[in-house]
Amino acid sequence: MLAQTGDEAFSDPDWVFEIKWDGYRAIAEIGHEIKLYSRNGLSFLSKFRRVAEDLALQQHDMVVDGEIVVFDDDGKPNFQLLQQIADHTDAPIAFQVFDLLKLNGQNTEELTLLQRKELLRDALTETEIIRYCEHIPGDGEAFFSEIRKMNLEGMMAKHAGSLYAEGHRTADWLKIKLHESDEVIICGFTEPRGSRIGFGALILGRYDGNKLIYAGHTGTGFDTETLKDLYKRLEPMVIRRSPFDEKPKTNMPATWVRPELVCEIEYTEVTKDGIFRHPVFKGLRFDKEPYEITVKSSQPTKAKQKTKPSASMAKKDHLDSEIKVGEQKIALTNQDKVYWPENGYTKGDLIEYYQSMAEYILPHLKDRPQSLHRFPNGITGMSFYQKDAADQTPDWIPIKQIHSESNNKMINYILCNDRATMAYLNNLGCIDLNPWTAKADNLDHPDYMVIDLDPSENNTFDDVIETAQAVKELLDFCGAEGYCKTSGATGIHIYVPMGAKYNFEQVKDFAHLIVELVQRELPDITTLERSLKKRDPNRIYLDYLQNRPGQTLASAYSIRPRPGAPVSMPLEWKELKKGLRPTDFNIKNALKRVEKKGDLFLPVLEKGIDMLTCIEKLQDR
Repeated sequence: MLAQTGDEAFSDPDWVFEIKWDGYRAIAEIGHEIKLYSRNGLSFLSKFRRVAEDLALQQHDMVVDGEIVVFDDDGKPNFQLLQQIADHTDAPIAFQVFDLLKLNGQNTEELTLLQRKELLRDALTETEIIRYCEHIPGDGEAFFSEIRKMNLEGMMAKHAGSLYAEGHRTADWLKIKLHESDEVIICGFTEPRGSRIGFGALILGRYDGNKLIYAGHTGTGFDTETLKDLYKRLEPMVIRRSPFDEKPKTNMPATWVRPELVCEIEYTEVTKDGIFRHPVFKGLRFDKEPYEITVKSSQPTKAKQKTKPSASMAKKDHLDSEIKVGEQKIALTNQDKVYWPENGYTKGDLIEYYQSMAEYILPHLKDRPQSLHRFPNGITGMSFYQKDAADQTPDWIPIKQIHSESNNKMINYILCNDRATMAYLNNLGCIDLNPWTAKADNLDHPDYMVIDLDPSENNTFDDVIETAQAVKELLDFCGAEGYCKTSGATGIHIYVPMGAKYNFEQVKDFAHLIVELVQRELPDITTLERSLKKRDPNRIYLDYLQNRPGQTLASAYSIRPRPGAPVSMPLEWKELKKGLRPTDFNIKNALKRVEKKGDLFLPVLEKGIDMLTCIEKLQDR
């Protein structure tokens, strides 16, 4: 299904709005065989192997529609990185899935968009790579305003009741762009000037009916790597004569090529003669055919009005510095970037908090692989997960190689053992720190068991407290010492020390036994149903599945990426009473509390329970 171009953002209760991803549109067929291909049928399986591997983890046979996106270091989609994915195998990649065409053999194209997306949300197993594309109902103007703040490509407006019209360009889907961009055909190139390699500028064209017409030229948007790659592609396509009926004038000698490669450009306007002004090369479009690239309108597109920046906008919006932490020098960037817009807390505040809390939080991070959750533009910006340490990770940061069965490769996990590494991770945009429950030298044996009390939408925090007290009563009954902390979000985490004496399967089974007994005692407010769609909105999910290899929760004393910058705070059990709120502990007051009470969570790392004795006592229950 294809979209028409919309003029401007609008609001309408009958429409929903999504991010317009700057990537490759792709269809995935998931079943006995995995297929992943472009609009024109080009297979993406070899180019995007990581996407294909995660598609194989899905639990349902499906045909889905989405966009393959690669993110840069700022967490923004980067089309040129997507082109160079073979050279950037560690780049964060995602398949943003926004529509469902078939489910378990049943055609869904005759259902409305919202019905399809509801089925998709329930059926799709999200991974770090396979993502469900969320939408905003009704308020497209406010959503577009956020798109503008994040400087993304634009937004998609979709009629909520639209059916899936395969192969048609319909007004039920509209693409509304923040930046003017279009596809053009590469028809030749000019000689380079000075020290430039390959070529000087690309000569561009579009079809007007069956006639190829000149559309301008672009000599910007290339780095050295792109110039070399593109020149290598164009050399075998060289032809003697111009592909245009009317040979355009060029400012340097031209070499003509077969008009077969399509690229995307950004520009300021189109003249009445159909020439793009100030075009900038973004990347090749292997998913588009040259015959699709036509003159859409003979009317010129007005250039976006340039506004004079305000005094506040004109200020330097970042602060770079270098600090010495221990023996290491850490380059810190954009320290005054606001990470919590409602509160005004900055990236610098984040780094300062973790350095002040280092003696309390580091024991809970030391020698444990870290799964990075990065928010390079703060809590309202785009975020992404990263397990594999980037190539530019400093040599002094310890790394643990662990084999990933799902990816069938070794992944380099960062170990956060000191203040310097913690500052480095915070500078990457890691707001919360998420360690494994096992240490790097004993990966099969967790140091503690975790029970995550995860409330549904209609539960109060008082319900969570009641459930936590029921867990404690059961642990006390069987002689297992438990320690609790706020999640920093809406739930409570209860940890039981294991002393690395039991493997993950044994710890998970013991946790399962505990939550089953709790669920029997509190059947009206608790559940073991994991699926949000199937779960009663009045019940708390007793999550025992965190007790598996590679699972993570936010560490004790970790800030959470939520309004108010709440902290995951260990509690004394006597503090866990009605009226307590998870937002009571935050970036501003956490240190003072911990300096007074000490590390209440330190016993979690000490001698573990006798599980067999606990199980024998629970038999009487």
